[in-house]
Amino acid sequence: MRIRAGNGLLLLNLFVIVLVVAIIFLPSNVLRIILGLPFVLFFPGYALIAALFTRKGGMSGIERVALSLGMSIAVVPLIGLILNYTLGITLESVLYSIASFILIMSIIAWVRIKRLPEQERFGIELHPGTPGWSGGTWDKTLSIILIVSILGALGIMGYVMVRPKVGETFTEFYILGVEGKTADYPEELVMGEEGEMTIGIINREHRTVSYQLEARINGMKNSEVGPIILKHEERWEGKASFVPKVSGDNQKVEFLLYKDGEVEPYLEPLRLWVDVRE
Repeated sequence: MRIRAGNGLLLLNLFVIVLVVAIIFLPSNVLRIILGLPFVLFFPGYALIAALFTRKGGMSGIERVALSLGMSIAVVPLIGLILNYTLGITLESVLYSIASFILIMSIIAWVRIKRLPEQERFGIELHPGTPGWSGGTWDKTLSIILIVSILGALGIMGYVMVRPKVGETFTEFYILGVEGKTADYPEELVMGEEGEMTIGIINREHRTVSYQLEARINGMKNSEVGPIILKHEERWEGKASFVPKVSGDNQKVEFLLYKDGEVEPYLEPLRLWVDVRE
């Protein structure tokens, strides 16, 4: 018994519409990944293969699936490369570009298929209740290898997307003048006069971090700022002041950064030298 299911292009495009709506309006990242995997890894290649190979025969179902995966992996980076130099790579631009590519290839495939006699058109045929596989031992072995390879590739890519490798973790810590420029640092103060600096912190730790900022003069604690709680990629710039209590030339002013309540400074102190007059 054979069941013809057409060429699958109409169902494919309906599924693409559902995916686009779900990815845009559903905030769940996990759901986006689950729905987006076939959209990126299979649909573009399937539509392209359908446009190139419109006649039935000459290619088994497993081979068509394998080629669809391979072509998707080749086409999607090319789309990304074009976007990088034109519209830029964003969720919306990638989503609409891939969806447009699938639609265009589907239209081309539909036009080419309609020009063929019905008995020569590619179509998906289901054989429920058919025992075993057709073909010899070698064909069955190749089919098993293809299936295992496809499932393995999908599993690896899914794992990489769900659990991406965390890059280098660090914190940017910098000092600026009062006007927020790398100039106009205080060089001379009167004893008891407040000196001000702009301190910058950027969290690159891939997690939320609590920072504490401390100012020291000649190794003695003078003032502190914090806690400063920053999410990953979040920036903080604020004023940090110090008040010299003794006079003298070349007094060492240090700004130390502590992380998550640690006793030892997280980074090397930022330093400048100030002359203090009576």
